[in-house]
Amino acid sequence: MAPPIPTPLLDFFKQGEVDRDVRMQAAQGVLAPRAHEQLAILVLLLDDKDREVRETADETLNKIPEAVLKAFLARSDAPIDLREFFGDRGIFPDEMPPLEVDYDEPLIDTDSSGESDEQEDDRESGITALAAMTFPQRLKAAMKGTREQRAILVRDANKLISTSVLSSPKVSGAEVESFARMQNVSEDVLRIIGSNRAWLKSYGVVLALAKNPKTPLGMSLNFMGRLTAKDVAKLAVDRNVPEALRIAARKKMVANSSGKE
Repeated sequence: MAPPIPTPLLDFFKQGEVDRDVRMQAAQGVLAPRAHEQLAILVLLLDDKDREVRETADETLNKIPEAVLKAFLARSDAPIDLREFFGDRGIFPDEMPPLEVDYDEPLIDTDSSGESDEQEDDRESGITALAAMTFPQRLKAAMKGTREQRAILVRDANKLISTSVLSSPKVSGAEVESFARMQNVSEDVLRIIGSNRAWLKSYGVVLALAKNPKTPLGMSLNFMGRLTAKDVAKLAVDRNVPEALRIAARKKMVANSSGKE
């Protein structure tokens, strides 16, 4: 099984585009996405410029039971760099990982807020609360909040928050398709969706991206080649998409017609 992708949260950490308070929460194990992403972030923070962040990340790593780490490292898709890192610490993969382990959950979660991730009976208050949340709280909600909160946060003006919604293990295929149709999300969100081969197995996602005027043109042109003749014809007259895409769609229609003669 391939590692979960995309990993926009990890990418931001690698690029050094994360404020100290968020780095500290990640170092504490509070910002906890999927297992592989959490481990990679914790290891990355061991070289953080802030001493307290480095020491906190190290303490959190040491709290993860060795048996849990060995089971994770035994996965065929466990990153080689993580295996080498823990190998240097004397922790090596088990011969075979237990099948019942859920790696869409963090290996350690020190969040003691007592909040429920999915309180569907309290949707309204959960959505209203977003307005009063701090940046780290909104970031946490992007990955661990409700479906309704994700639908709002994916449109957040801050790229770290909006793209981190896509790091959430809770995101469903139907949600991704709805995000791909949104014209008020950032180009970064659409680019991440369009780079995920698993999500692109859905024709609905491909069609939504091709029709979305915010999708990068090169990506839209590529997706057009996967559309049915009926949808290409609709694209050719769609005034909401870039003119270059409409022209390409018309050319494809002509080419398809010539091929049938």
